[in-house]
Amino acid sequence: MGFNILICDDSALARKMARINLPHGFAESIYEVSNGMDALEVLAHHTIDLVLLDLTMPVLGGLSVLSEIKRRQLETFVVVISGDIQPMMQEKVMSLGALGFIEKPIKRDELKLVLQRFGFILPDTFKPAIAV
Repeated sequence: MGFNILICDDSALARKMARINLPHGFAESIYEVSNGMDALEVLAHHTIDLVLLDLTMPVLGGLSVLSEIKRRQLETFVVVISGDIQPMMQEKVMSLGALGFIEKPIKRDELKLVLQRFGFILPDTFKPAIAV
């Protein structure tokens, strides 16, 4: 059994890249949305283990989504995937509760390291570390 994943990015290509770079068998369900408002809607109605979140999107951006996740005390882990790699932005997303930050375009090895660091997958594998 895998994890429930939410990929939130306004770019269909970026969502596809995030999806194909996830470990095989990692996700039980993958939800994809193109803006933060839709992400909050999914989070309100589904148990999501991991959110892969872009920062710059129409309607509602990633910082607002992170703030709302924190305000609502939603139990989900967030990894930001963004082209905005400024240290101040990285500090900001971490202060709002993000686990990690990956620069776009997403690279399989970087995603693997973040997932290993936080116990989603076992070291040196792409297999889930725990069954959920």
